[in-house]
Amino acid sequence: MKDAPLYLRPRVDPPLASLLGDAPFLHSLVDALGSPLNVLLPEVVAENAERFRSVYRRHHLAGRVYFAHKANRSSALVRRLAACDPAAVGIDVASLEELRHALSCGFTGDRVMATGPKDAEFLWLAARTGATVNADSVAELDQLAEIVRQYGLPRTDVLVRLSGFESDPEPGGTGTRVLSRRSRFGTPVAEADRLWTALERHADSVELVGLAYHLDTTGLEEKGRALERCVLLMDECRARGFAPRAVDIGGGFGVGYVQDAGEWERWTTALSEAVLGTRPPLTWRGHGYGLRNEAGTVRGAAALYPAHRPTAGPGYLDALLSGPAPVLGRSPATLLLEHLHDLYVEPGRALVDQCGLSLARVVEVRPLGDGPDRYLVRLGMNAGDVSLEEHGVLVDPVLLPRDGPDDGREPVDDGPGDGREPADDGPVGVHLVGNLCLEADLITRRLVFLPRTPRPGDLLAFVNTAGYVMDFHAHHAQRRPSARTVAVTGEDGARRWCPDENYWPLTHPQGASA
Repeated sequence: MKDAPLYLRPRVDPPLASLLGDAPFLHSLVDALGSPLNVLLPEVVAENAERFRSVYRRHHLAGRVYFAHKANRSSALVRRLAACDPAAVGIDVASLEELRHALSCGFTGDRVMATGPKDAEFLWLAARTGATVNADSVAELDQLAEIVRQYGLPRTDVLVRLSGFESDPEPGGTGTRVLSRRSRFGTPVAEADRLWTALERHADSVELVGLAYHLDTTGLEEKGRALERCVLLMDECRARGFAPRAVDIGGGFGVGYVQDAGEWERWTTALSEAVLGTRPPLTWRGHGYGLRNEAGTVRGAAALYPAHRPTAGPGYLDALLSGPAPVLGRSPATLLLEHLHDLYVEPGRALVDQCGLSLARVVEVRPLGDGPDRYLVRLGMNAGDVSLEEHGVLVDPVLLPRDGPDDGREPVDDGPGDGREPADDGPVGVHLVGNLCLEADLITRRLVFLPRTPRPGDLLAFVNTAGYVMDFHAHHAQRRPSARTVAVTGEDGARRWCPDENYWPLTHPQGASA
């Protein structure tokens, strides 16, 4: 008896579901612009920002949602966010180029936060345009202050990023508990006095407006403890004469990629079984995603993004703000309200959730000799065009037949092989490979199950790729062009599209009709 297919079907919300249901329109875009192709829905990013803002309103909090620009290179998304309420939505830029892009897309400096490692040019333009600088270290503060003085720039607003949080296990306790793993970013809380001293030394050039952290974890408790500690440190800052008003808790709110929790649980269980050898391999050449078999026992940890997340995005923020504060005994939202602090967040992946998809044309389909109903499918894209593996994201693409499942075409010419024709009578397992002449150019190492065998000319749609997937690692290897990006809008039932760089959030329709 053949094993049931191990699907990891994507979560698809409207309006992305509506776009995905319009296969002729998507085929026409790829026919015109080539494969691969990225398609974005700018209106969705504004809707996501509003969902985050609704959490603020629920908890009666003030502050701003800053889009982490590094999640996507798009101009359309940035321009659409620039058109949102200036008091509610800003942008987090992590390079000089991102800062220049944000300014050119309509953001004013007072809505920009400069984060990440910074060189002198980045600091100069941030200070020159009135951006808030999220300082990573004492050395960065020193460099910024020197630039402000040397060029006679206005006093610059700064946040200081903290890491290495520790806290007393109970009020008045003497022991400490390490709360966050070591990070190469930020100043350890244990060295906070160095920060305060530097801020006092540079009081003529910089003004402390808040404290920041970004923890590389999905743990609500750990993030809640860090937020609580920042509130206490804000009191310490006020005692030293500063007037901070905001706590920036960074990003990491997450996205749910896979719709069904059961499918995710079945696949991860099957992966362990495959590593042990109790079932056939689920991956190319038995790749274990960090798991290994040691004398009949599974060792290691799966290096995978938690593809099914019942609580993510704005829901995750709500859960964080509602959770208990272990030491002070009040929720983070209550602590922020009591101290009259603003809340800053920096969502990237979560703010572009359901904002787009990546399309690839099926170029070749050929059977593999390692089992029935197993095929190698070569796509008109490479792993850099849709970097799922790079981020440990496992999710099925959606098959969009060229002319529907019964198009009357001749069977695919598989070339030399066993003479089998691709079957259309049920699910098949396929290995998705890219267009580079590299053994390692795999779109995913996982055996992907599709409802039927794809054929050349069909499209595979990789859903929800706007966050860190569609262009984060795109390149021009072998002189192949990276994916073009288009923005799609809908008005009066008609879809319109334009190149990403031509989109502006104006009221009159733009671009070509569907």
